[in-house]
Amino acid sequence: MPKFVATTSRGLVDVLEEELKELGVKVTDKGPSSVDFEGSWAACYRINLCSRIASRILYSVLDFTAYNQDEFYNNFKKHDFTKYIDVDQTMLVEASVKNCCFKDQRLLAMKTKDAVVDQFWAKYDRRPDVDHESAALRVYVRGNKNNYNVSIDTTGESLFKRGYRSDPREAPLKEHIAAGILAIAGYKGDISVVDPMCGSGTILIEAALWARQIAPGTMRKKFVCQKLKNFQADAWDEEVNKAIEQEVTELPVKFYGFDINGRAVRAAKANAKAAGVEDMIEFVRRDVVEFTPPCPRGLIVTNPPYGVRIGGDEYELQDTYKNLAHSLKANFKGWTAWILAGNKELTPALRLKASGRFQVFNGPIECRFLKYELK
Repeated sequence: MPKFVATTSRGLVDVLEEELKELGVKVTDKGPSSVDFEGSWAACYRINLCSRIASRILYSVLDFTAYNQDEFYNNFKKHDFTKYIDVDQTMLVEASVKNCCFKDQRLLAMKTKDAVVDQFWAKYDRRPDVDHESAALRVYVRGNKNNYNVSIDTTGESLFKRGYRSDPREAPLKEHIAAGILAIAGYKGDISVVDPMCGSGTILIEAALWARQIAPGTMRKKFVCQKLKNFQADAWDEEVNKAIEQEVTELPVKFYGFDINGRAVRAAKANAKAAGVEDMIEFVRRDVVEFTPPCPRGLIVTNPPYGVRIGGDEYELQDTYKNLAHSLKANFKGWTAWILAGNKELTPALRLKASGRFQVFNGPIECRFLKYELK
């Protein structure tokens, strides 16, 4: 049975594990930012198409120990990499190393590339070119204490890039993190989600896609596994068709986003339209001090600024957090609010007692995802 690794952001492995099980694969192990699983190639295609929380799916091909460079080279060449691409296709190697005989990841990448290229030279008397943008064969090698794992990327461009964002630079919250925190909050697609500081709308768009059961991968349909020689086109088409057939057209819930920044609201509307869920989300320009319930019942999930999106005057941001807390306490009794807090100096300004805390990394920023029962 093929072995795969689903990667994600730190703090999301538990909800990723549950998602993978729901998608029908056998989970075998997990690390700080990855979950190992076994399944068919059809299952690999399904995870690429349907996972909301994974960032990349790797096909694991080698695990070995090597104490010098020659030993690494000889162990690596035990696997035939010529079976994945033709010689006129392109390749790329990405490496990381820690406490190994290779002191530099560039040296490890070079040795790996040499081993792959030598296989092609021996078989075809030619070699594939290196392509940093759209390589067909992307080899990942990870070394830790002279133990090496070698895998092949099946995804290509990261899964968080759904394709609906009008400006990829516009928001600090990646799509898979938005989906991941929704999962931590217990969201199942059956309740309205409200974001009082919605920015470009990522949390609400991910909630709407989830509610509509739209598989994120069907929005782009281009994956590097489609370039590999072992690609199973019939299995791929079947998984795509099954993903599309599960989509829901009408829902009993809506989603609501507010932001004081007019440009952010316009971007959110454009993104929702590109994602095909603009009819499900109401975006309004509104200050958080005017935040009141837009519906009788719902779940509040928000990622307020913490010195990244608007530049970082902590005194000004403390007022923003105080205003948010005041609106929540005054207007949302009986609701549950979840706040992704990336600045520990700002959360005391909320003056709310969290009933749940989860560590989540938003890129390099260590955040706390805080649950507040509003009474």
